[in-house]
Amino acid sequence: MAHNVSETEQFEVREPEMQRIPFVFNSPHSGRAYAPSFLEQSRLDALSIRRSEDHFVDELFHCVTDLGAPLLLAHFPRAFLDVNREPYELDPRMFDGPLPPYANIGSMRVAGGLGTVPRLVAENMEIYRGRLPIADALERIETIYKPYHACLRRLIARTHVQFGLAILIDCHSMPGNIRLAGSGRRPDFIIGDRYGTSAPADLSQMAVSVLEDLGFSVARNKPYAGGFITEHYGRPARGLHALQIEINRSLYIDEVTLRKKPGFSKLADAIRAFLGGLAFHAEKYAVNPALAAE
Repeated sequence: MAHNVSETEQFEVREPEMQRIPFVFNSPHSGRAYAPSFLEQSRLDALSIRRSEDHFVDELFHCVTDLGAPLLLAHFPRAFLDVNREPYELDPRMFDGPLPPYANIGSMRVAGGLGTVPRLVAENMEIYRGRLPIADALERIETIYKPYHACLRRLIARTHVQFGLAILIDCHSMPGNIRLAGSGRRPDFIIGDRYGTSAPADLSQMAVSVLEDLGFSVARNKPYAGGFITEHYGRPARGLHALQIEINRSLYIDEVTLRKKPGFSKLADAIRAFLGGLAFHAEKYAVNPALAAE
């Protein structure tokens, strides 16, 4: 397994010795390298600022290189920059100086404090002591966001060329208190396919079924249907499929201390079994090459 760390060490690609399955795995929110300069800007303590991480999701999916697929993972924290957003979802209240005219200041995610440069971490905790220079946000986008997505695009394109299809699995975690509306059921996993627009419904249903066969409680699309990455990269008619997977954090960490629970390795083994089952069925989602070229 090769570890290709970017020049700035903000993210890396973990490569298999040879890619054997038409999957690309992405962990954009598990980064936990908090720069001292960022912590100095924040009003939060070192534990509170980690509340929006997808804790250890990169480790839960470390097996994918053994299965024959690459894993792209962030080292920068989500609280610093969220690559699961449009490039310029920015809140003008956060910054000194005018925003570029193409910034999306009116999105629901910006309104909720969760733009490309977030204002809040989970539980509505303000990140910053004061306003940031707009140049700071734009630098993060130019030097981290854009190279990250360029890397992800290359991995997907390479996979698509090699196999005639590419299945992106966008890997996330969710708070343990999530309940499904109407039933009150607490799902262990949620599979999102943007309501069938980022991947065929039978592919996401296959993912649900494999997890259920392993004994997990699984939901589809509610309350998480997939974010910008799932929406942006999923093009099923071209054989480009994208699924988002959310794992209930209470399965594997103490959500107060953010320490791993004893069952962490058992869950990682179950995820490996899930991915092996999913990969077994993947080839049927290739599209006719002639149609894909149109």
